[in-house]
Amino acid sequence: MTNDVSLGIKYMLFASLLFACMGAFAKELSNSMSSIEVVFFRNIFGVILILISIYKKPLSQSGGKPWLLIFRGFVGFTALLFFFYNIANIPLGEAMTFSKTSTIFSAIFAYIFIKEKLGFKGWIGVFIGFIGIMFITKFDGSTLDKTDWLGILTGVGAGLAYTSIRDLRKYYDNRTIVLSFMTIGSVGPLLLMGISEFYINEKYDFLFAKFVLPEQGDLLFIILLGLVSTFAQIYMTKAYSVAKAGIIGTISYANIIFSIIIGLFLGDKFPDFWIIFGIILIVISGILVSLKKD
Repeated sequence: MTNDVSLGIKYMLFASLLFACMGAFAKELSNSMSSIEVVFFRNIFGVILILISIYKKPLSQSGGKPWLLIFRGFVGFTALLFFFYNIANIPLGEAMTFSKTSTIFSAIFAYIFIKEKLGFKGWIGVFIGFIGIMFITKFDGSTLDKTDWLGILTGVGAGLAYTSIRDLRKYYDNRTIVLSFMTIGSVGPLLLMGISEFYINEKYDFLFAKFVLPEQGDLLFIILLGLVSTFAQIYMTKAYSVAKAGIIGTISYANIIFSIIIGLFLGDKFPDFWIIFGIILIVISGILVSLKKD
């Protein structure tokens, strides 16, 4: 791996902007279809691209961890399902902030499951991160909103997925790992929408919703969603390949700033003082946890 910090920062800033745009397109699509359907279109586009890539350059891997591969796909799909539901129902910047708590949870899971040392800075980062979550959810010891719970579970699910990838990379081509996630992320919504033809419960609207035929104006957003999602992944990977993970992980929090700004154009309210304070704590937390990797 080369160590071009300047190039890595540029790649990560561009990827962060694309991820924010992905959230914006998902939010726009959620005005005419369920978040479950948006997840389907986001993933099916990726499946097609990866299959084309595999056709052009066959996989080279040893395999041997099919259940872990399925587990990674399932938890990743679940996290994305909750994430897109929150994008549709709360300000874009807050939804993105919840997703970035994955750094906190992946550090904890890596410590538990693969015995990766966290260190003093890492534990301080985890503690600060949980305080930040409390400010964003405005937790007062009583109850949390549905979107708060789903936001936290987004971070947990993504944290589990990222932790499993560390082991899967020893056995599988990266495209196989992503394909498992996107295939489950395509089949899962189809099953949920199929069940929804017979069962609907508003309490679980993040899991069950009927399929709605996309309107003509939705097609452009569906294509843009697929394109920016794919290129965001590409440039994020490039960033991590040319500079240290701790530096790139820190820069990735620009995603939250981009999301807040784009969210304002979409009609989101500017976050209040306590939410801003919570976001700052989560960014500090992520930086502390990321830097311990260097």
